[in-house]
Amino acid sequence: MSLRRAENPASVGPVFRAALDHFDPDRRPLILGHFDADGLSAAAILAQAMDRAGRPADIRIMGKGENPWSPHIRRQLEERQPGGLVVTDLGMQQGDILPGVPTILVDHHVPTGKPGGTVVISGNGWLPEPTSSLLAWWCANGVGQGDDLLWLAAMGLIGDMADGDFPELAEAQARYGKTALRDAVSLVNAPRRTAAADVGPALALLMKCDSPKELLRGGHPETAVLQAAKAEVAAELEGAKRVAPKVRGDIALIRFSSPCQIHPLVAQAWRGRLRDKIVLAANTGYRPGWVHFAARSATGTNLIGFLASHRPAGAGTEYGSGHAQATGGALQPADWNDFAVRIGFPEEQVPL
Repeated sequence: MSLRRAENPASVGPVFRAALDHFDPDRRPLILGHFDADGLSAAAILAQAMDRAGRPADIRIMGKGENPWSPHIRRQLEERQPGGLVVTDLGMQQGDILPGVPTILVDHHVPTGKPGGTVVISGNGWLPEPTSSLLAWWCANGVGQGDDLLWLAAMGLIGDMADGDFPELAEAQARYGKTALRDAVSLVNAPRRTAAADVGPALALLMKCDSPKELLRGGHPETAVLQAAKAEVAAELEGAKRVAPKVRGDIALIRFSSPCQIHPLVAQAWRGRLRDKIVLAANTGYRPGWVHFAARSATGTNLIGFLASHRPAGAGTEYGSGHAQATGGALQPADWNDFAVRIGFPEEQVPL
């Protein structure tokens, strides 16, 4: 299948609808999604819209350290033999995810490579930039099944952007309530930050609820699971926020160890206090054998460019993707040690 690209909001629906026609009708398609509020909401929108359109799909959410372009995931996909792939909020990298299988990428991150024979629906570079969930909602409208899913699109917008000049967001806030949407985003985002990183209950709520208020009410057992996850993350974050940053030049480094994915939250918290610095929050305890870090800055620095200029030789696809103002990565110990030296913190090397 030749590469086609949605160039504007009006083209998203038709491009998505046409791409679905290339899927194998005798095999169930598979949706791959990221595990944050935007990725989960996008997956929920796409799954419900496709089901209503007579194209039911399975969902596979990527977990800790998983990358759909990796050989490990490719082997899993080969075993499943999907009739097509819809990949959302997982970036855009070089080559095919599963060669020979029709694929649609629904994403808004900065590309780090050119995909193979793939239909691309990317909001990167648009002003304002739509999140994956808003792109997914436009896709859903392309198959005529999207209006009641608007709250899910708003969840992703709030989760990734906090706000934005989108008429869809304004309509969703008027219809469902701004506070309810924000509280629901906070709850849905909690499980992926826990040590277990089990987002199954969060996805289940997004699939079964018809509004953020229903999600928050507690009428479903998954709500209690998400509330416990939020408490776990809050306790870990409280400890990590007590770690003082080390500052060298225009870089501030905060290093700690937690099994929870709190490094982006720590970086964001210090970004507001160290407004003239590039803030790096490094977590040595999130995944065995790796140092995960998040980069944030209030200086306007292109952080993807910054990381590219300090890239260690052994860094892989886990390094330096995302957004120009919100990025990070994961490095194995030897590569982290190289990186620590490059940015001026040689004492922050870790044991090999």
